[in-house]
Amino acid sequence: MHPGRSIPLLPLLALITLGLSLVALGLGPVRLAPGEVFQALIGSPAEPSHALIIREIRLPRLVLALLIGAMLGLAGAALQGLTRNPLAEPSLFGAPQSAAFAAVALVSFGGIDVLSFWMPVAGIIGALVSVALLVVIAGRETSTLVVILAGLAVSSLAGAATALTMNLAPNFYAALEIAFWLMGSLEDRSFRHVLLAGPFILAGAALLLNERNALRALTLGEDVAATLGVAVERTRWRIIIGVALGVGAAVAVSGAIGFIGLVAPHLIRPLVRHDPTRLLPAAALAGAALLVAADCAVKLTPPAADLKVGVVTALIGAPFFLYLIFRQRRLIAGDAA
Repeated sequence: MHPGRSIPLLPLLALITLGLSLVALGLGPVRLAPGEVFQALIGSPAEPSHALIIREIRLPRLVLALLIGAMLGLAGAALQGLTRNPLAEPSLFGAPQSAAFAAVALVSFGGIDVLSFWMPVAGIIGALVSVALLVVIAGRETSTLVVILAGLAVSSLAGAATALTMNLAPNFYAALEIAFWLMGSLEDRSFRHVLLAGPFILAGAALLLNERNALRALTLGEDVAATLGVAVERTRWRIIIGVALGVGAAVAVSGAIGFIGLVAPHLIRPLVRHDPTRLLPAAALAGAALLVAADCAVKLTPPAADLKVGVVTALIGAPFFLYLIFRQRRLIAGDAA
């Protein structure tokens, strides 16, 4: 396979994701072989309890992993293309932090459980409010650098507000539950979470994918892209709103799951010759595969460890992030020489 051709790459990524999905459905306290998983899915299991385990417990968790991983990978690729910064990821614009703050505030002072139906609603509202605040701070016509700085300000404010909310939580156990939720997890999720978050994730993904040709033009710079007919300001805000919709809904149902949006695009970019048009759908599939693989790793750990999927992605992503920083420093030093 030629590294620059993305046509066979997408089916390959889809097959990898499908294989990991079958493995994920079979893992858990009750281990099921691929044949048993398939029988449970089509409705003719040898053991009736297998159908309940697969359809009501493991399938919603898998669907959320696919949706959230794909959204994070897609959002990371879009933001890296928009800012022309290889270190950009969804948290750059404050949507995940704002979504987490809204959900945490609801748990702390609203008296609801972290698995409540209202958690995704709060997270989505928080993400959309963060975008509105970003528009007010940055202004309607501004540079990408100012938008990034405004996003960092919003994310810092949301992070501080989250910490303050946890400190002021009237119930110690609620604060402890919030702390575990913020680590990122896909456990105990149901199809009601999928149905609530899924439409917003799909809407955000559609907005981002619709801008892939504009992102290709932006690789030449904003001025050149404008001369090619790209509405740079409109593209910028569509991408930010798409990230807010998708990532806000994802954070609300899973907590903080980091680094997927950073790692997935970097793994795929060399295989598509750094073309944003080809990168976005491939990064979405890679993000889905990475998150499902991380969830499989969680399922393989002893139940007493209670390992969170956000911890696994951080353990993988943080060293990768440091590697990217050192590589960027070497490139800058080489250009200066």
